[in-house]
Amino acid sequence: MADEFDNMYDTFKALLDTFPPSEAVKRLELLGISPDIVQRIRERHEQQAIRIKELEEPHAVVLGNRDTWYTGPQVKDKCWPAIVDLLRKNGWSQESAINSLDDSSTRVVSLLNHPKERTFSTRGLVVGYVQSGKTTNFTSVMAKAADRGYKLFIVLAGIHNGLRRQTQARLVQQLVEPNPSMWSQLTGLDKDFTPHENPASYFGKSNRTRVLCVVKKNATVLRKLARWLEKASDYLEDCPALIIDDEADQATVATKSINPLILDIMSSLPRSAYVGYTASPFANLLIDPSAEDLYPKDFVVNLPKPEGHFGTEVLFGRYALDDEDPEQVDDGHDMIRSVPQDDVPCVRPETRADVEDFEPVITDTLRSAIEYFWLVTAARRVRATGNQHSTMLIHTSVNTAVHNSFGKPLKHLRDRAARSLSDTSFLSRLHSLWEKETCRVPAEDFGETKVSFEELLPELPGVLDSCRVIMDNSSSEDRLDYENGPVVAIAVGGNTLSRGLTLEGLSVSYFVRAVSAYDTLLQMGRWFGFRSGYADLPRIWMTDELAEWFRHLATVETEMRRDIDVYMTEAETPLTFAVRLRTHPSLRVTAAAKMRDAVTAASSYGGKRVQTHYFHTNAEWLQVNIAAARELVVASAASAVRVEERPADGRYLFRDVPHDAVTDFLSAYRFHEKSPENDADLIIDYIRKRVATAGSLRRWNVAIVGNPKGEGFTFARGVTVGRNIRACLDLPNPTPDFADIKTLMSRRDAAVDLTGDTAKLAEEAIMDKRRAQLPDTGLLVLYPIDKVSQPSPSKNRRAPLNAEEHVIGVGLVFPKPRDMDSTVKRYISANLSNVRIEDEDYSLLDSEDA
Repeated sequence: MADEFDNMYDTFKALLDTFPPSEAVKRLELLGISPDIVQRIRERHEQQAIRIKELEEPHAVVLGNRDTWYTGPQVKDKCWPAIVDLLRKNGWSQESAINSLDDSSTRVVSLLNHPKERTFSTRGLVVGYVQSGKTTNFTSVMAKAADRGYKLFIVLAGIHNGLRRQTQARLVQQLVEPNPSMWSQLTGLDKDFTPHENPASYFGKSNRTRVLCVVKKNATVLRKLARWLEKASDYLEDCPALIIDDEADQATVATKSINPLILDIMSSLPRSAYVGYTASPFANLLIDPSAEDLYPKDFVVNLPKPEGHFGTEVLFGRYALDDEDPEQVDDGHDMIRSVPQDDVPCVRPETRADVEDFEPVITDTLRSAIEYFWLVTAARRVRATGNQHSTMLIHTSVNTAVHNSFGKPLKHLRDRAARSLSDTSFLSRLHSLWEKETCRVPAEDFGETKVSFEELLPELPGVLDSCRVIMDNSSSEDRLDYENGPVVAIAVGGNTLSRGLTLEGLSVSYFVRAVSAYDTLLQMGRWFGFRSGYADLPRIWMTDELAEWFRHLATVETEMRRDIDVYMTEAETPLTFAVRLRTHPSLRVTAAAKMRDAVTAASSYGGKRVQTHYFHTNAEWLQVNIAAARELVVASAASAVRVEERPADGRYLFRDVPHDAVTDFLSAYRFHEKSPENDADLIIDYIRKRVATAGSLRRWNVAIVGNPKGEGFTFARGVTVGRNIRACLDLPNPTPDFADIKTLMSRRDAAVDLTGDTAKLAEEAIMDKRRAQLPDTGLLVLYPIDKVSQPSPSKNRRAPLNAEEHVIGVGLVFPKPRDMDSTVKRYISANLSNVRIEDEDYSLLDSEDA
């Protein structure tokens, strides 16, 4: 009986290739199958559909109750099994990794429309991580869609030939070559799209092959494709199409040429699904969801972080989020090396006028980076595991003339090093560099064994002999090519190396280019990704300012992904989800054109915690803040309804202080100009609007949190607490008059005015408790910080604060509003006026050179 039912269910699955689930059920009924069996078949399909919908990973937010027709691969499939075989041959030995890829790609395919639906125009977005296997994911999605009847596959592969070619090669290897009779190609390795004479040969009913087209986001190319598809319209009625937009935030959003052309292509396809893939979705989530555009109205999928992936946080550390204990947040691995600001003019022209005659100087830090790269390559040859390629990236400018100017000095340095391998002073310097680096980042921390200098030394001649210097840019003939054997290369480049392109075996980066937008900065980080067999060895040389930007970006990225996951569990749809994301302060920075629908987006402090972690260290600046804090304490002591002294904890609490005292303090207190989220005018405006419109925040609790074991600091007569120790981040070339303590306020401090046991409560629970006990009362916490603040010995990436005067830190906690929150319509963005910026070059979008 069970076998008979299984056979019936197999019949139903076969019908699903031709009909959506509801139609397939009707066909079963027409075949005379009993209602009981039909009901059981429907129930089994529903169970499998629910399993897909309720997968623990990846999280997804979906518009409406989409019909989950796809419930996973079938025995008869050809494309997906071929990918699995290839991945296993390429070293995917862990079944957990393949199962994760299977689940995540199945989830995406399940959100597409059934290919036999009469018409559809789906729009979705998949959010991954930089260099985390997004290409493998969308290749798997394409394979599963091809196995189920999707016919035309258009991949928009960035704006550069290098990425388009690399994507074409991978898709041919993983999709076409294992099943050549299933596929036709409209593009080739060295050939972007050119119109074909006979569309019927690809799309006619007699042709059952799938059609692959990999194109650049170039107006000339896309215009040709759009016109060709328009002419082929007679054959496209029965042609379900999947458009994959790789790096979907680049060139797709708010571009006058590319965006309309993608929409034109979709309009030619009665059955089409557009799925964008990106690691930096800031721009995509700022499109107006009500406009006829490419906003992901149907679904957003958040891919899990793959095991072993090197991301922003791992390398740079980050600041604690609201619900985290600062002591539990890692400072990142000790892999960042500092480029002194004085070195920057030696490797990058200071003005555009200097470009033509610019000649780079091989500075000590650049030489160390290059020599370390050779040592790493030799050590990896000793280990003989992992990726066979080894690459170093030098990224100082977008200007091709600047790239080309590096050729001669880099080749000279390589050739001189090869001649110096018998020079004892040269070898001594290399030995010292290797020992210093391998001591700072122990191999054992990553499950590796240290390679001694004596072991790697015999490999150095071969490394130097095989090392190529490549200027990879839009004007160069020489490009990185990993298809013809192991590569050892120092690559100098700009935009062609900064987006999507995988730099195989990337070990060392030298990076001093400044950019203005979060998404651009995040995509510049080609060092993110997998480092199997050499996770202890990567290093990045960059300026301290850039390292701090990436640390801030790691915080923004972590908060954004966590918020996406939160919204996904709250039964939001992409349309309401978009509004909430657009009001989130962390998504405020992308190119101005991409924010045209978001420039009036509202910022709200409701339910948020704001704290200071940047400070000047000069006495004059700090004394202003000490005076402001003392005035606030005096005013609080005079006007508070109740004062609570807790000397054992080093704490004071002044309850129900009028809001005027708080706004007066915020007007007097100086926030550091590098802290855009700590905008006193914006906070004061928010408080006053809440008071005026909702009667909330009229009263505040003002707390002082000190260290009961610290030396005393007096705020007012009878109000003295011990000073806190807050060491700052240890930077090799610290900026004068600047300190970053990373995190000030603990979760316990954020509950200082709440009653009951709050010690073990999570942030959300604390906010809920605040809403119950003090729904209309704000909290301001003052922290006296010792001016020396010597770090504990265990904090090896911290340094003494060494300020000229004691420091006053400030934390603010805003209750979650019970009504529609008051908002402040102003974007907060970093002050980049003193930074020389080189943004992405979009001139290639309209280039006739396709």
